[in-house]
Amino acid sequence: MKPSLLGRIIDFLFPRSCVACGKRLSVGEDLLCGPCNFHLARTNLVKDPYSNFMAQLFWKLLPVERCAALFYYKDGGLQNNIVHGLKYHSRPDYGVKMGKTAATEFVPYGFFDGVDVIVPVPIARNRERKRGYNQSVMIARGVSAATGIPVCEDAFVRDEFVSSQTSLNLVGRWNNVKGTFHLIKPDAIAGKHVLIVDDVCTTGATLRALGEEAVKAGGVRISFMTLAVVKH
Repeated sequence: MKPSLLGRIIDFLFPRSCVACGKRLSVGEDLLCGPCNFHLARTNLVKDPYSNFMAQLFWKLLPVERCAALFYYKDGGLQNNIVHGLKYHSRPDYGVKMGKTAATEFVPYGFFDGVDVIVPVPIARNRERKRGYNQSVMIARGVSAATGIPVCEDAFVRDEFVSSQTSLNLVGRWNNVKGTFHLIKPDAIAGKHVLIVDDVCTTGATLRALGEEAVKAGGVRISFMTLAVVKH
């Protein structure tokens, strides 16, 4: 679509920069410039959402149907800029835009077919107050904008934040999140295909913990989607 005159004027008055390289964005670019978007380390997991390495994290543990992440997460580079900007530098717009980008790329593969509701992974209230938003909610809203699937933000609550997952190993991460999620509105997801959305999947511990709580509603089918995934 050809950029409108108003869009060009706004872009001239309020120039935007690529979050990865700092280069000025063109009117048709959003968040990432063309070259950085081209070099984003896409996983292509959506092409095989049933048996990829991310899905295998949950085999025999949960009734998971599909799993996919847009890009690989690693220290440094533009992936780091996107995730860190979203989580630590007050850029909720990164979540909405990247959620929309991911969903738009996943739609042709039928990833959202049959999904009834999107559930963002909740964060502790004290952390949400400090950050000003839940980054997973922002991603979920972007996905919803691209797919039309409704978002349910209040089916679960999470216990107050105790310690970060960042420096923990697989066992430590699981022990840190096990039992921290609580289903408070089972009717919102009972009998539905639920897409659980988060920012990064490292070991799958957080997604597994929320998924185990979700199945208590009864008749729940689960799929997982994240912006990024760590490949071990």
